[in-house]
Amino acid sequence: GKVPASSILASAPSDKNLDAWRDSGCRTTHCNLEVVQESTLVFLATKPHVLPDVLQEIRPAVGPHHIIVSLAAGVTLQTLQRLLPAWTKVLRLMPNLPCVVQAGAMVFARGIGAGDEEAALLKTLLSSCGLCEEVPESYINIHTGLSGSGVAYVYLFAEAMAEGAVKMGMPGGIASRIAAQTLLGAAKMLLETGEHPAKLRGDVCTPGGTTIHALHELEKGALRATVMNAVEAATQQACDMAED
Repeated sequence: GKVPASSILASAPSDKNLDAWRDSGCRTTHCNLEVVQESTLVFLATKPHVLPDVLQEIRPAVGPHHIIVSLAAGVTLQTLQRLLPAWTKVLRLMPNLPCVVQAGAMVFARGIGAGDEEAALLKTLLSSCGLCEEVPESYINIHTGLSGSGVAYVYLFAEAMAEGAVKMGMPGGIASRIAAQTLLGAAKMLLETGEHPAKLRGDVCTPGGTTIHALHELEKGALRATVMNAVEAATQQACDMAED
């Protein structure tokens, strides 16, 4: 809501990819150069292998007034700066899927041409989509393992929680809704209280109660170690993709 839809110009090769933009009231085109010529802030949301060709196409139109933001996984700031004019204000952004419901987790890093003004602008605009933090570029692949892929870990956990309730006799529909709300509430408490997760977990446990028995079973299954391994594996894969 911070930018009128009529002020947004989106480009894509096919009409199919532009339908959602048109439905939102945005202007559309099939010409990438037109976007650069008519915009100041330009988001590059392409597949990584497509991005070099797009950068070569738009390079002649990029001026000192432009702010270029890349969402392409694995494409480093160094690469972006090499393929664009040397003075280009370039930033690298990594969002995650819940941005579509304005509850995303995003990190960005700035290139040598981008200053505090550009970073503040990006953070202000993207705050509408969820949490947005500036980080060193070395954190971006970690963010992919933690939050980009992490959304899937949470879905798997929610599915397991609901199936446990179904096993005990609760219908699947209500079990899934309660599992989702439980995750939402727990996450909200983490963000709003600022407490360490271990502190909040301890607050739920009472001596000899249901929660400590359940946590004992999770520890038997090495839940924490398995999740840590998952974050490590996804981060390493993101690093490997960047090297390729």
